[in-house]
Order: sequence, then structure tokens, then C-alpha cells
Amino acid sequence: MKQRSEIGLIILAAGASVRLGTPKQLLNFRGETLLRRIARESLESVCRPIVAVFGHEAQNFSGEIKDLDVHAVENSDWKTGMGSSIKAGLKKLLEIKNSSEGALITVCDQPFVTAATINELVETYQKTEALIVASEYQKTLGVPALFDKEIFDYLQNIKNGGGAKQIINQFLADTVSFPFPDGAIDVDTPDDYARLSA
Repeated sequence: MKQRSEIGLIILAAGASVRLGTPKQLLNFRGETLLRRIARESLESVCRPIVAVFGHEAQNFSGEIKDLDVHAVENSDWKTGMGSSIKAGLKKLLEIKNSSEGALITVCDQPFVTAATINELVETYQKTEALIVASEYQKTLGVPALFDKEIFDYLQNIKNGGGAKQIINQFLADTVSFPFPDGAIDVDTPDDYARLSA
């Protein structure tokens, strides 16, 4: 086990999976739900604390990880967009550990994010001392992404409808890219899940 870092981790899992028609958080992949999978991989990483943000069907989802050392937070504004979940997650993270040097933001519908992926992002951050390390896939930068504490104010003031990408684009000159081709694989539609299951 690698030495613990001073980086906290936020799992965004508040959405209603409208295009999918069923909660993606509870989809089964390789014997466990997508939500439990990312929670477990996060716990196997160097990041602490781990915070999961729920909104839609919060009780159902938090029950899925209640035996894990993950701090659940309910975002009552989840319908306003991902930005509100980022704010809720960061607030909780800093309540638990105010000395956090950075925050890694991830989602539960990228099934190939592993503890190794998370640790490599942290390692890249430590080596480069960049303000942001963002995953690169399909010629874009996105999550999982790690934000230095200098960016916390911007995350805390993000528009509710905005996401992590909004902040990455704002600080593009201070962002280091982390090659993660598998980040392009996510589950938004029944076809996505069918391809993943196949």
C-alpha cells in the first residue's frame, strides 16, 4: 500500500440517469454496482477522505456503500447541475480534513477508473506541481481530475450548471494532461451499457 496522500477524493453520483432510464449508479459491472466499484477503487487509492455526493434516490445509493469508509453527503440542489454537487462534495471534504492539499473529482459511470488510475493522477500532480491534472481522452480534458487547493475557491463558486471541465478550461495554462483513453468509456444510454456488458 502506498503512503497516504493529502489529497481528498469526491465521487459525483447525484444524477438521475435520465437518458439511461434506470439509475446508472446501481448498474452491475463485473459483479458489483458501478457505485460500489468506484467507492472501493477510491478506498484502495492513496486519497483520503473519500466523499460521495448523492442527490436523486440518495437513500438507495448511500445504502449501497454504507459498510465502506466513505462519507456520504446529500445534495438537495442536485437538479441544478453538476456544479452544485462539486460544491457540496468539496464543502464536506474540507469539513472532514481542512488541511487537504487538493481534491480529486471522479464520477461513477467511468467503469475503468481504478485505484491505479487515481494514484497515477496523484503522482503526476506531485511531480509536476500543476494546479490541475486532468484526464485526457478523445481530444478533450475531463474527469477524473485533480485540483490543487489554490483552485478550491473557484470550485466553491462554480455555477450550478457547470462542471469540472469549466474550471479546467479556465485554467488551461496551469493544467497538465494525464493520458487516460479508457476515460472515454462511460454509461449514459442503454446502448452504452450494452456495449460495456458485451
